[in-house]
Amino acid sequence: MANGAGNHWPEAMFQKLYDWTLSWARSPNATVALGTISFVESSVFPIPADVLFIPMCAARPERAMRLAAIASVTSVLGGIFGWLIGHFAFAWLARPVLEFYHKLDAFEAMRAEVAGSTWIILVLLVTSGLAHLPPMKVVTILSGVVGFSLPLFILSAIVARGARFYALAWALRRYGAVVLDFVERRLGLVVGTLLALLLGLYGVTRFL
Repeated sequence: MANGAGNHWPEAMFQKLYDWTLSWARSPNATVALGTISFVESSVFPIPADVLFIPMCAARPERAMRLAAIASVTSVLGGIFGWLIGHFAFAWLARPVLEFYHKLDAFEAMRAEVAGSTWIILVLLVTSGLAHLPPMKVVTILSGVVGFSLPLFILSAIVARGARFYALAWALRRYGAVVLDFVERRLGLVVGTLLALLLGLYGVTRFL
């Protein structure tokens, strides 16, 4: 019984963290919380900023574009922080974070796969920024570890994260949360399929 409970503690902890994050959407300090979550999501935090962003936009559609600007700017700044962690502090800061989330093996496999390939990193930055595939914090840290161009990193983060938050804000203002939920699920499928095709194409070209 104790073992069974122990096996589920990460899921329970994640659920509590999710609920805690969502609770900020009803707080007077919701805007500050959104900026904070958007920042840390890009480097260390496991819950996406959408958990705050979507209900905040749904509750105040007239503020959606302002919220998109806040989330975009802080997310890009958080991505830069993640790049710096990967580039300068991987061993003593990034590695423990990845081990805590049980992502170190997956990270090392990805690191070996993208070594020396600028365009694969760029694709991962775009897909993670648009649809969290793979998680943003993994790609920002990875970009720093492999020494991906910081100016190009910043540009791709601005495009991908800005496009995501402004698209979500526009969809919420125009169609509402119900339709947005459908779009979100389809967006993840489309971007995931595109990522698989691009990585598959890369794999084929390596053996030609």
